[in-house]
Amino acid sequence: MSSTPAAAIGGAVGALALIALLFLVLWFCIFRHKNASETTGSSDPSSQEGRNVAMELSMRESRRFEMEELAQATKSFTHKSLIGTGKFGEVYKGLLQDGVLVAIKRRHGLPTQEFVNEVRYLSSIKHRNLVTLLGYCQESNMQFLVYEYVPNGSVSNHLYGAGGSRLEFRNRLAISIGAAKGLAHLHSLSPRLIHKDFKTANVLVDENFIAKVADAGVRNFLGREDAGTSSHVVADHIFLSPEVQEFRSFSEKSDVYAFGVFLLELVSGREASEPSPSSSTQTLVEWMQNITDYTEIPAMIDERLGGTYTAEGVEEVITLTLICLDVSSEKRPTMSYVVTELERILDKEVSLTTVMGEGTPTVTLGSQLFKASK
Repeated sequence: MSSTPAAAIGGAVGALALIALLFLVLWFCIFRHKNASETTGSSDPSSQEGRNVAMELSMRESRRFEMEELAQATKSFTHKSLIGTGKFGEVYKGLLQDGVLVAIKRRHGLPTQEFVNEVRYLSSIKHRNLVTLLGYCQESNMQFLVYEYVPNGSVSNHLYGAGGSRLEFRNRLAISIGAAKGLAHLHSLSPRLIHKDFKTANVLVDENFIAKVADAGVRNFLGREDAGTSSHVVADHIFLSPEVQEFRSFSEKSDVYAFGVFLLELVSGREASEPSPSSSTQTLVEWMQNITDYTEIPAMIDERLGGTYTAEGVEEVITLTLICLDVSSEKRPTMSYVVTELERILDKEVSLTTVMGEGTPTVTLGSQLFKASK
């Protein structure tokens, strides 16, 4: 009989322990749900709250470099290591101690947690057609961004730079597909990321000529500030859609517009800010947007393409370019649609040129290329 009270007491203690455990589990679930709601509550891509999850995942991936390490990698940021200047600042080629080649961007700036948070978010974005942000450094009132190094430089350099190389039409199509996939991936993120500074100079090609979109999100570091040299102001401005120029309203469709300018430069081999073939008062973009006689278009096609393309392929790329350059953002396609169309055009181009054979003249420049009835 003496065991009965003990058993009763033991049962009561067990029940209390179970209740306490259930209470703790319930409290944890409520607390976790509250935090998740706060983290994902904003759909604004520039909102820090909407990026908390991505930043937490990238904590280990985003590397904090020491300034001494970066100075050693660039031989104290000598002029020989300088490979360019962009909106963020000077760009240096560097070799880390582990043998990894990197591109290091440097500018004056006070250390801020916002800078670190933005780097962590951007470092979490991985894609074959995006230049990877490896890490950062904030020391001595300087800010650094460390990217993977892409050896073959920018598409702009290959199109009209001093060290450019001849790109056949199929090569240009393949590059455009890679760049389009990079942008499409940014737009598919949650929260989505708008590039805001897409241009030919920000599309790099690696040793296999695979396109990688650079500087995604760099405008987020700058805000409304547009650093960079004055010689690039006009060239950069031409990539901005009408709604961005007037209202500073960036969106996926403003990226699509910039991609249309990119396609125009790929086909013409010229900077889109240059005068059109028929008018010195219009840029190449303005001329394309207002063109009524399609027989004029062959005059702007890059002569270096020779006979490496078909009339149908060029015509379809020009048609897609015009859709991307529509002044109405609502009428522009999505980047996923652009990817699909470019892949279809390339597949057709490869099949046609393979059947006809290499070196076969496939294009008649003139009225037979574009029908005036369009």
